Amino acid sequence: MERRSVEDLEADYLTYLRVERNGSPMTLKNYEHALRRFRNRSRGFRHWFDAGSDDFRDYLFDLMKEELARATLRLHFAAFRGFYRYLRRRAGLARDPLMEVQLPKRERKLPVVLTVAQVTELLELPFRVPLSRQAPAWMPARDAAILELFYGSGIRVSELAGLNVSDCDAAFETVRVRGKGGKDRICPVGPPAIRAVERYRFEAGVREGPLFLSKLRRRLSARAVEMMLERYLGQSSIPVRVSPHKLRHSFATHLLENGADLRCVQELLGHASLSTTQVYTQVTVERVKKVYERAHPRA
Repeated sequence: MERRSVEDLEADYLTYLRVERNGSPMTLKNYEHALRRFRNRSRGFRHWFDAGSDDFRDYLFDLMKEELARATLRLHFAAFRGFYRYLRRRAGLARDPLMEVQLPKRERKLPVVLTVAQVTELLELPFRVPLSRQAPAWMPARDAAILELFYGSGIRVSELAGLNVSDCDAAFETVRVRGKGGKDRICPVGPPAIRAVERYRFEAGVREGPLFLSKLRRRLSARAVEMMLERYLGQSSIPVRVSPHKLRHSFATHLLENGADLRCVQELLGHASLSTTQVYTQVTVERVKKVYERAHPRA
């Protein structure tokens, strides 16, 4: 079989991920970056068919010297492993060099979560912080709806930014979310979040199309949501830096602390694997241990 060029193989693989595997734009971007970086920085690289286990071990060592997070290292090598599986199945490669490369174990960092009191303070901020001169009068209602929906449903910031008016069902108190890999799921939300969304829609006159709008009445971006949250945190007493994802962490942890089933939480978060959700059980255990250490005479 004729050996195809490096560029053609990479382009075909990314097309395969997008079309056949329904890979997200972020996954495609990260994988393309990982492949290109290896080519540019690996000593003596000629072709993917010629790269051996030692080349990938050397590259792993170089990344570790840069003190990158283990999650970043594993993301790079997920791109390589997927690429070589593709080369074996579709391009006639005989041997996978990644089979003999061991990666460092995952870091077991526990997610940072807010207390219920801190979440309550955050949810009240939109109507307490003064508006800027350029902001429309409906912006506090929009921001309150965003925060209530984050904490009330546990969805990702990209999922929230992608919501349309038609995705919200006030009667059944649910939202339809387009998650990773283009998979839809239905998330229940509480009455406070539904009321906040309805109030925002009434004040802003939002009847169809994108649910959350910028002041120019265009779809609100995920980055704009993060900046909005940063602005409110500057006016709060909350000591930790809060991202939209920390509200997602808080959503999951508070559910488990109040007796929710782990598999139900997995479904609500849209996790493909239960092991991804299990980290939140460790958070609740750590909290119980801290209470025990403070309260028990023999702790």
